[in-house]
Amino acid sequence: MTEHEAPRLIAAAREAARNAHAPYSNFAVGAALLMTDGSIVTGCNFENASYGLSLCAETVATAKASSEGRLRDVVAVGIIGGMMADGVAHGSDPIRPCGRCRQVLNEAAQMGRRDLAVYCAGAEGEAYESHRLSDLLPHAFGPGDLGIG
Repeated sequence: MTEHEAPRLIAAAREAARNAHAPYSNFAVGAALLMTDGSIVTGCNFENASYGLSLCAETVATAKASSEGRLRDVVAVGIIGGMMADGVAHGSDPIRPCGRCRQVLNEAAQMGRRDLAVYCAGAEGEAYESHRLSDLLPHAFGPGDLGIG
């Protein structure tokens, strides 16, 4: 996995964020997973009036990949987010996955036996950060700890 995929993933995440259902936080998030064959699986956040039932974009994308039988194929993720105004996300500060999403992404990483590249960006602009999932979630608990994978 090389950094040349980062702009493609960030663009796909920005497109996914356009479909965010975020009427409570007004904060749209999009995620794009790069698969082993070069295809991309996307997700956006989906809020619920019962706040605890809301879903993060990274979780939606990972569940979507799993529902397609491709959980083990994830190699990288691009994540963007920003406050919404007039139905569009704004802001250039990179966002990072929350702790829950780091754990969800770790499931895909361990099942695929790889350390995912994580590209974090804002809703707008060219700036992005590049991380390894293992740096964002050191000493992670996952399928390997349960003898699975």
